[in-house]
Amino acid sequence: MSPDQGRRGTSGGGGGAPGPVAARRRGLIVFGVGFLVLFAIVAIAEGVGDPSVPSGDVAVIEGVSGDLGEVTQAEFDHALLIAAKQAGEKKAPKPGTAKYDETKENALNFVLEGIWIQGLAEERGVEVSDKEVAKQLKKVKSENFQSDAEFRKFLKESGFNRADVRGRVRIELLSEAIQEELKEEAPSPSQSQVEAYYEAAKATQFTQPPTRDVRLVINKNRNKAKAARQALTRDNSAKNWKKVAKKYSEDPTTKENGGLQEGVQKGILEEPLNEAVFNTPEGRVEGPIEAQRGFTVFEVVNSTPESVQELKAVESQIQSTLKQREEQEFFASFVAEFGIEWSQRTFCAPSALIERCSNYEDSGHPAAAPEACYEANPKGGPPEACPAPVNQLVPALPGTVTPLEPKGKPLAQRPRPKEEEGAEGAQGVEGLPEGTVPPTEGAPPTGE
Repeated sequence: MSPDQGRRGTSGGGGGAPGPVAARRRGLIVFGVGFLVLFAIVAIAEGVGDPSVPSGDVAVIEGVSGDLGEVTQAEFDHALLIAAKQAGEKKAPKPGTAKYDETKENALNFVLEGIWIQGLAEERGVEVSDKEVAKQLKKVKSENFQSDAEFRKFLKESGFNRADVRGRVRIELLSEAIQEELKEEAPSPSQSQVEAYYEAAKATQFTQPPTRDVRLVINKNRNKAKAARQALTRDNSAKNWKKVAKKYSEDPTTKENGGLQEGVQKGILEEPLNEAVFNTPEGRVEGPIEAQRGFTVFEVVNSTPESVQELKAVESQIQSTLKQREEQEFFASFVAEFGIEWSQRTFCAPSALIERCSNYEDSGHPAAAPEACYEANPKGGPPEACPAPVNQLVPALPGTVTPLEPKGKPLAQRPRPKEEEGAEGAQGVEGLPEGTVPPTEGAPPTGE
């Protein structure tokens, strides 16, 4: 029997770590994980202490009702086996090895995420019924497995059991419900924001440039182009254009339709043909003009002036764009808080400490940094590539923050030459107004 059963029903807290599995139906066991990072706690629980982890448990999560907030040793062992199988191992690695530490972290992370999302749903009053879970599970199975026998094979190869799968389905449904709530809570754009966006985007998004319908005869031989011009000067009817284009034109795209090219925007044709086409009145045969594709004879048959869509016509489109941006930023703020706040409520036994545990003590060293970067006297000297001791700020390039790009474009960072030292303010720094002194590395922005 799964460690889930008898303690949490279909909560799914005993799931394994995300990752590829040998079975080809791998999507089922990880489908809900992507949603988890979208959610965060609205209010931090007050009075969070540092409780001891009871004997027989590997972690406790404060503020979660019932026994959902306890991860037992049996549940952890179950998750560890699943994580190992997803990594291609037949059994869990032995403690004390690097492989064990990696597998342990993956397993516990997955267990904690399942508990956290259920705890969040409980606090927000979000519920899903057993009927909804059963319906969704039936849909998942029909989309991923051709028979129950294939599903059973998947369970055997992955280490999951039916209770685990029901738990993951429940967590996904809770995640989706919370996501919908958060979308509703995201602020809507104001009318002034809509108008500002419209003005900023009018020239590029809401203005249709002038176009021309033009007939062309293109030939790399100047004399043949002249002959086409003479024939068209005598008779520039559409019927004669078809005859002349078929005889003289070497352009495969217009040769068979009387040389007609519709909706030509300024700048599309090569120069000097482009300039000539947009400076010639309708109905006049011109050329031959030597251009990239050959000698060209042309006639403008129709002109469409520039048109600008009014705000009323595109207002709903802009509102939708800005609303989506607001939702993304709203979710981002939740993402920034979710892990921190729930980590503060999670305490792990010494044998199960990972970064998501509140009582985990971090060295502060980036995982990818060589250990020699932090040794007093490293053998062979310090490595050439060590991370900076402070977080690097990425300010926006002045003048690039607009309603279209609210975060602007990142200001290119560069070392300051020695000759600039001692002459601060005398010369403008690249990308900054003249006389501007860049902030000290690592200093907070001024807010200007």
